[in-house]
Amino acid sequence: MEESASTLRPDILETTLLGGRVSLWQPAKGYRIGMDGALLAAGAAGIVNEGRSKAPTVLELGCGVGGVILSLAARCPQVSATGIERDAATFALTERNLARSGGPHRAIHGDIGTGYRSFDLPRFDLVLSNPPYFDDPDTLRAPHELKRPAWIADDGLQAWLDFAQAAVVDGGDILFVHRADRLGDILGGLPKCGSFIIRPIQPFVDKEAKRVLVRAKRLGKAPLRLLPPLILHDDGERKHTPEVEAILRGEAELGW
Repeated sequence: MEESASTLRPDILETTLLGGRVSLWQPAKGYRIGMDGALLAAGAAGIVNEGRSKAPTVLELGCGVGGVILSLAARCPQVSATGIERDAATFALTERNLARSGGPHRAIHGDIGTGYRSFDLPRFDLVLSNPPYFDDPDTLRAPHELKRPAWIADDGLQAWLDFAQAAVVDGGDILFVHRADRLGDILGGLPKCGSFIIRPIQPFVDKEAKRVLVRAKRLGKAPLRLLPPLILHDDGERKHTPEVEAILRGEAELGW
């Protein structure tokens, strides 16, 4: 008999993504996959579907309960994904979610701050991450304790950037979603990368970008490209713009 969320913990809920194509268990409180993770998966699908590798290997840093990996796998069944997650309770859910999917995906319990070499991993075609957005807990109102690991990067953003560029093959891609005001730190923190492509993410058409998707290529030499922004909301009755609704339903990806 298949496990139900109630057999895990009373605070675990079942969530569906991409119009029901993905089902996963998440905590009722604490970190849950949201818009940033959905856009990360859609952007990763856009990279994978460029078709440079028939069976690309993917590594997600800080994979949470596996929502990004499973969303990417639903869009691109040819991928083989590995996720790294530090929080023990979250990691336990990740393992179960990935096992339910029946795909070739796996999760590793570990801390990004210990560095790529400590994991004895191969290098990957694509490394992606939605890392914690703050380096210092004093820079924001303290989050709920269950959300703290997802919000506070104890080792700093640079540790995540160092891990990513060490873990990707030459010519492979890195994809991060992060705060727009950290764009300079991301570009400067990837000295072995180039061919940067930046997509701003704006809440409304007349509001400044709060997030950015940043794509980089290890040893890339192409000039930096700044793409048109993705607008999340319009002023009508819909919650999201038609483009974003299509992404959330799994009917569209983010191209590059």
